[in-house]
Amino acid sequence: MEQRCQTPCLLASFPGAVQNGHVIVASDEKRRPIRIVVRDDDLSRSRLTVFFRLLLAIPHLVWLILWGIAAFTVSFANWLAVLIEAKVPSSLHNFVAGYLRYATHVGAYLLLAASPYPGFRGRPGYPVDLEIDPPERQGRWGGFFRLILAFPALLLAEALGGGGSDYGGVAAVAAFLAWFFCLALGRAPRGLRDVTVYALDYGAQAAGYLLLLTPQYPSSDPALAESFSELPEHPVRIVVDDDLERSRLTVLFRLLLSIPHFVWLFLWTVVAVLAAIAAWFAALVSGTVPEPLHRFLAAYVRYTTHVTAYVSLVGRRFPGFTGRAGSYEIDLEIAPRGRQNRWTVLFRLFLALPALIVSSALDGVLVVVAVFGWFYALVMGRTSDGLRNLGAACIRYSAQTHAYLLLVTARYPYAAPVLRGKPAAGDAS
Repeated sequence: MEQRCQTPCLLASFPGAVQNGHVIVASDEKRRPIRIVVRDDDLSRSRLTVFFRLLLAIPHLVWLILWGIAAFTVSFANWLAVLIEAKVPSSLHNFVAGYLRYATHVGAYLLLAASPYPGFRGRPGYPVDLEIDPPERQGRWGGFFRLILAFPALLLAEALGGGGSDYGGVAAVAAFLAWFFCLALGRAPRGLRDVTVYALDYGAQAAGYLLLLTPQYPSSDPALAESFSELPEHPVRIVVDDDLERSRLTVLFRLLLSIPHFVWLFLWTVVAVLAAIAAWFAALVSGTVPEPLHRFLAAYVRYTTHVTAYVSLVGRRFPGFTGRAGSYEIDLEIAPRGRQNRWTVLFRLFLALPALIVSSALDGVLVVVAVFGWFYALVMGRTSDGLRNLGAACIRYSAQTHAYLLLVTARYPYAAPVLRGKPAAGDAS
C-alpha cells in the first residue's frame, strides 16, 4: 500500500519506500546534518559494569554538566554570529559539536545502548556516535527566533528522553528494563537498544538545532532508525495507507467527534476482558485460544488501534465501530491463531508488565505527537509525515502489547521504533 508523502512537514522528512506492501515513508532526500551512527552491533554487556553503570557514569555526568555550561555560553556567541553574518564560525561550531557528540556518547553508555567506557573529549569513533556537518549559512530570522522555534522539538525530545544531558522518558524506561535483561543474560535486548538510540538521535538533532549547529529542523521520522534498527516478522503488523491530508474542521473538533468511539470502546473493553479470561482458561487446557475468541479479541485490538489513530490525528477518516480488517488507513494485519506455551499463558499478565511499562512511556510520546499534530493540521490542513510515522510506531507497539496480553498472539512486542526495516532473527524485547 503506497502513501503519498510529498510536501514539507514540521519535523522534516526522510527518504523511504514501500516494503512488503506495507508502508512508504517520507520523501525528502536531503541528508540530515546531524545523524547518529551505530558503529558496532555487539549487544553483549559485562554484568559487572552494567550493575555499577550509574556509579561508573558519575565522572562523565559531572564533566558533561561543566562542558554543557560552556557550550550554552558559546551558543549565545553563535546566535550573535548568525544575526550578524548568517553563519556560525567554525571554531565555535566545532566546540559545541564536540559537546553534543560527547553527550551522545555518555547517554549511550549510561542508557546501556553501548558498552565501552567513553572518553572525555567527545572524539568520533564511539560505537554510538554522531556525525555533524560543518557550519552552513542560516537565516537570520530563523536564528533570532530559534528558542521559540525549537520549543516543540525540545518537548518531543523530553518525552523520548534523548535531549542533551536529560536522559529520561522512553529512553530511561528502556534502560531500566534493559538493566535487568543485561544482568540476567549478559546482553542488551535489541529492540530496547534501538529505541534508545533513536531517542538519542532525535535529542541530538533538537539540541543541535537549538544551539545553532544547523538550520534544519529535527526529524522524528522512524525511517531515521532504519540504518541501525531491525524489524522482525511479527504476527501483529501495522499497515499505514494515509495521504496526510486533514480537514481543519474535523481536526478542530476531533475529541468531540471521538466521544461515540470512547463510549463504544469502554463497553467493548468490558466484554473483551471477560473474553480474555475465557481465552486464558481455554489456552491453559488446550494450548490454543478457540477461533471465535481469537477473532473477537483480534477485532478488539484492531478497533482500539483505529480509535487511537483517529484521536491522535495519526489517522484521517472517522473509523468504523467493528474493527474490521482493511477498513481504516492505519490498520493491523493479525496472523491466524497459533499454539501457545501453557507456562507463558499461565504467567501472561506478569510477563506482559515490562511491555506495558514501555507502552505507557510511548503513550506519553503519542500525546505530544497528537498535540503538535493538532496545531500543525489546523494551520496547514495536513499532518507532518514525521509526526504521523512516529505516532504509528507508538501505536504499533501498543497494539502488539495488547495482542500479547489478550492472548491474540504468543509473540512478545518488539520495541524498535521503525515501521519497516531489515528482517531480524526475532529477538524480542
